[in-house]
Amino acid sequence: MTQQGVRWTADQVLALAPDAASRQAGGKLAAAGPWSGTGTDEEAVWGLCRGSGSKPYQTVVDVADASGPAYKCSCPSRKFPCKHALGLLLLWSGGEVPAAPERVPLWAGEWLAERKERAARQRTADAGGSSPGPAGPEAARRRAERRAARITAGATELEQRLADLLRGGLATAERAGYGLWEETAARMVDAQAPGLASRVRELGAIPASGPGWPVRLLEECALLHLLDQGWLRRERLPDALAATVRSRVGLPASADGPPVRDRWLVLAQYDLTDPRLTTRRIWLYGTESHRTALLLSYGAGGRAPDLALPVGLALEAEVAAYPGAGQQRAALGEQFAPPAPTAIRPPGVTTSQAAARYGEALRDDPWLDAVPVTLDRVVPTPDGDSWQLADADEDTALPLTPAARSRPGLWRLVALSGGAPVTVFGECGHQGFTPLTAWPQGKGEAVPLH
Repeated sequence: MTQQGVRWTADQVLALAPDAASRQAGGKLAAAGPWSGTGTDEEAVWGLCRGSGSKPYQTVVDVADASGPAYKCSCPSRKFPCKHALGLLLLWSGGEVPAAPERVPLWAGEWLAERKERAARQRTADAGGSSPGPAGPEAARRRAERRAARITAGATELEQRLADLLRGGLATAERAGYGLWEETAARMVDAQAPGLASRVRELGAIPASGPGWPVRLLEECALLHLLDQGWLRRERLPDALAATVRSRVGLPASADGPPVRDRWLVLAQYDLTDPRLTTRRIWLYGTESHRTALLLSYGAGGRAPDLALPVGLALEAEVAAYPGAGQQRAALGEQFAPPAPTAIRPPGVTTSQAAARYGEALRDDPWLDAVPVTLDRVVPTPDGDSWQLADADEDTALPLTPAARSRPGLWRLVALSGGAPVTVFGECGHQGFTPLTAWPQGKGEAVPLH
């Protein structure tokens, strides 16, 4: 904490970048040369960056917003934050932006004032609320019934297609090609069951994907069959498991759990992208409640999601859970203070305890790919052609997932360890462990690995 507010580390700034190219470009602008008119106060950082045009780019970042930083730049980039915002924040994190609380430039001040006005209007609207008319709840009930009927029809059709596949033999899946699966997925989209459609598309990528693909295909077909049957018999399931089935099928839900106010440590943040949607996953750990929560944020058309929380900081806020057995997704509610540095780390477990935790979670959610786990005192070590996290205190280890072995974050983890034990947060599942953040033994800041 400085007199001007919280200064983030360079790693925390770079964790906000939408992609690797932005991180590299922002790093090149983390020098005083192209900048002029820079300044900072308790709320924001601003500056003018010389570009290829005749006028410098006007860049301002709201660093005091409790929901995460917000950015404004006059450059034409569609990435958020752009390279100029990243460069300015890196300059600020190094203490090279002067405090200037009395001379906020007009262009920056107007944008900050507009943000405050919009936030005030939203709070007023939220406080006033609006109740639907008499026909509202009844109309919503009829829409829900119609959608449920479509999903039931789609699940019944999918059951027949799975039965035909198994009756004809798995070898037919390789000969049929991907078109069969895409056509089936399209039918599930028509049935308004996007969760089923997504799983069908995943099935289509398995045939001829390498040695052992028939076994993997059979396993995934069994899980899809289980989900179908769960939907078709949802009235007989316990309420929590029925809510999980609805979520896995693709029905929307609201965060209806009681709000939990805590000081939440930002454990990890990373994006999953496809041509149509970017999904940002943010893991939080409640330092008092000892709960782990997952925030999801979305950006369409290649745009980065709005919510961004730098790894290693903590924010005091309320978090409400979504329904479902074993579900850790939550919604971020009211924030009482902006994110600030903290020395707190989540408690760790052994590698064998992590594997057991995943097994226990499958009882509540058989379709769960992984659970969040913090491993204490593990050492990244090679294991033939792959890598594993070996427990320093017991003769056990967790293999890294194939995706983790191909990322640059693995080498950051190896360098941070240097052969010594480290603390690692990540996701532990049936394919292995995906490291997302690491801390050195003793003192040291969180190092994002994704």
